[in-house]
Amino acid sequence: MHRFYLPPERCAGNALRLEGREAHHALRVLRLKRAELVTVLDGVGNEFMCAVENCGRSFVELSVSLKNFVPAPPCSITLLQAVPKGKIIESIIQKSVELGARRIVPILSERVVTQLDDDDAENKRDKWQNVAIEAIKQCGAAWLPKVEAPVTIEQFLVRKEKFDLSLVGSLQKERRHPREIFHEFELKQKRLPQSVGVWVGPEGDFTLDELKLIQDSGAQAISLGKLVLRVETAAVYCLSILNYELQRD
Repeated sequence: MHRFYLPPERCAGNALRLEGREAHHALRVLRLKRAELVTVLDGVGNEFMCAVENCGRSFVELSVSLKNFVPAPPCSITLLQAVPKGKIIESIIQKSVELGARRIVPILSERVVTQLDDDDAENKRDKWQNVAIEAIKQCGAAWLPKVEAPVTIEQFLVRKEKFDLSLVGSLQKERRHPREIFHEFELKQKRLPQSVGVWVGPEGDFTLDELKLIQDSGAQAISLGKLVLRVETAAVYCLSILNYELQRD
């Protein structure tokens, strides 16, 4: 069944309307016809099973036959991803959606120098948020991760956000196996973490100064195995570990 996305404010009532990019995809690419069945996601847990009622030149009208709510995962995962060169970040965002990240914060690091003014940063955010929207449509995720505008490490840390557990992938010698950290947390807190932030560096990893800043904020350095991973592989590795440790059902 084909999936579409509409923001929550446009999902009230039993009649939904696709416009813009979603309508173009439905009409010009999929060539939907009356009575065909589709799913609409609102990104905040609701799935709408719909039938096509009417197709115009630039819109598609849908009637809702069934609404299903998918609860949010018990742990909110934030990926703090150093922006790599090229378009690799788009692939990372796609995989992050599939692996259950609730928020993605692109990080501007020393080893990948990117100069962005406020308008450029917001344009990047809009583009990357659209990548996340396409990803939930592809994989069927009921919750749309928020993709933030890129910031430096210092700009993020000044917010003083707190996670139950904060981790950073590291190539340095002083690092621990993630399982040890999760086991230690569960022994102390008698529960699993409800929020996790995981930092993933750029090509060549974070600099020592950057790593110190991140660790001074409370992040624990973790090992990603014996091999040096590509940036996109490291992100998938970290999120896969979190999925394994947090999904006990």
